[in-house]
Amino acid sequence: MKISKNMQNALNNQIALEANASNSYLSMASWCEITGYEGGASFFYAQSDEERTHMLKIVHYLNNLGVQAIIPSTKLPASNFKSLESILKTALNSEQLVTAAIHKMVEIAQKDKDHSTSVFLEWFVNEQVQEETKFETLIQKFELIGRDKLAINEIDKILAADAAASADAPA
Repeated sequence: MKISKNMQNALNNQIALEANASNSYLSMASWCEITGYEGGASFFYAQSDEERTHMLKIVHYLNNLGVQAIIPSTKLPASNFKSLESILKTALNSEQLVTAAIHKMVEIAQKDKDHSTSVFLEWFVNEQVQEETKFETLIQKFELIGRDKLAINEIDKILAADAAASADAPA
């Protein structure tokens, strides 16, 4: 099966986006770990793994089509963060960028009448709805619970529970 050069480029660009997101979440996890947010660290280590898995899905898809996947170098992620809340807001912004890129690929697939890639991308579309909702809900916790030390500790526990639930969920 052939896919257009435009779609190949878009998928390879998505590999880079997913790789950068994985590294960014890894940096966030590291910051959380040394700052004392054990739940945040577990949560962002899991997010980093998830983004790498997304990247590999695209690599395998391209390779299965006989198209060479381009494995990118990654950008140096931020390593200092203001707060747990700011990290979650940064993560939401990242997910929103990924969503926009995926929607653009869906448009390319529709324009190209590339039904196989369109079906492949459907999983990513659904995943992004879940990801954005997850981060929006976590950010809401600061409004609901507060921003004092006890509230932040509770939010850290929520992040730990989310990471544990993700680890228990089937892949």
